[in-house]
Amino acid sequence: MGSQEVTSGQGSWQGMSITVAGLGVSGLSAARALAGLGASVTVVDGGDGPAHHEKAALLKEEGISVRLKDAATLPEGTELVVTSPGWAPTSPLFAAAAEAGVDVIGDVELAWRLRGPGAAPWLAVTGTNGKTTTVQMLASILTAAGLRTAAVGNIGTPIIDVVLEGDDAYDVFAVELSSYQLHWAPSLRAHSGAVLNLAPDHLDWHGSMEAYAADKGRIYEGNQVACVYNTADKATEDLVREADVEEGCRAIGFTLGTPGPSELGVVEGILVDRAFVEDRQKNAQELAEVADVHPPAPHNIANALAAAALARAFGVEPAAVRDGLRAFTPDAHRIAHVADVDGIAYVDDSKATNTHAAQASLAAYESIVWIAGGLAKGATFDDLVTGAAKRLRGVVLIGADRALIREALQRHAPEVPVVDLDRTDTGAMSAAVREATRLARPGDTVLMAPACASMDMFTNYNKRGEAFAEAVRELGATSV
Repeated sequence: MGSQEVTSGQGSWQGMSITVAGLGVSGLSAARALAGLGASVTVVDGGDGPAHHEKAALLKEEGISVRLKDAATLPEGTELVVTSPGWAPTSPLFAAAAEAGVDVIGDVELAWRLRGPGAAPWLAVTGTNGKTTTVQMLASILTAAGLRTAAVGNIGTPIIDVVLEGDDAYDVFAVELSSYQLHWAPSLRAHSGAVLNLAPDHLDWHGSMEAYAADKGRIYEGNQVACVYNTADKATEDLVREADVEEGCRAIGFTLGTPGPSELGVVEGILVDRAFVEDRQKNAQELAEVADVHPPAPHNIANALAAAALARAFGVEPAAVRDGLRAFTPDAHRIAHVADVDGIAYVDDSKATNTHAAQASLAAYESIVWIAGGLAKGATFDDLVTGAAKRLRGVVLIGADRALIREALQRHAPEVPVVDLDRTDTGAMSAAVREATRLARPGDTVLMAPACASMDMFTNYNKRGEAFAEAVRELGATSV
């Protein structure tokens, strides 16, 4: 990082020479916002495809310079670099910026600096898995409380865009933050923040698990009211202990068991609060029923508790927590019950693109025929298989790295029948569903929780989930 004075507010960017790294959604948002504030903006991107040229042409019409096929050279005169989240810290452009004494910040940091003095506070969420669902639950709860809010950040809506709507447009933001975004957001100070869980992910970008965890932990820096952590994941509590927060900020745990003081948890099918109540040593406040959470899988109940903790930290009443959870509908391909056929349930959790997410999904069902495989991204599967072995009726493997899962099954669940599908054509998912159906018995769940990325066979996890749902429909299923 350079030693420049931090620029903040919407009136102090006039005439600055700023380089934006990346032509993705956040890069386009940043470039247009800065140009609109009077900055001289150059966007750099290493791509050279038709989509790149189309975006470049549109930006040039708006007076924004674009340089394609060169993502390494720092444009002359650059005073600040704003990077898209996916650009790794080792990118040559950033080395050039460091040599020139130029700061590098991300889109979230830019949004934070663009806020006015009366801007809406941020309730921020990160974690290896569950971020999007938790932020959407939180936004639903805040809406039920009558607050003007938006789910923003890594969830799809660039936070720069909503910040520029003005300080009076919203009461509070529900903000999803990735480890990439947090890495480039040194001055972010949320009202309250939550780390849902920590498991190895994106280590090629961060360089180590320690660096990945440290970037996640940035979400707690400067928190004003609550640092929300997962009592079942000690690493999240450790991050709270290490954080430098404002005086009076509290550590608030969430648990699937009976909560202690300063925790939210579950008692006899009821989500309860022992953190934001009077005399929390003796009292608890009922918030909602487990049945109000859709779907009521254990990891999704944990998401609901984290969302409730952030909402309660903001002063939301218990009835709004209940109403918000009841009104919430999860996005597709997240442990979604597709159909029942002949007493067998078919569940699409294509979003389970890593072992941690798949572990949570597998824990939600008692007897499973598991469809798994894809791109492993360097993951190992021994712990996942060991934990799920007793629940497995059978396994159907697909995708490029299916051998890694097969070998883990041979080591830790040799008695479980395995079908290894050596095909990647468009009919592969239909074949996988047919094989899973053959292995299943009435009362079982055929669960597609791949524990791998999808790009070896599908454009993205959404397309993989759609292929699974279509294959189930081919069985003559009745959607529910």
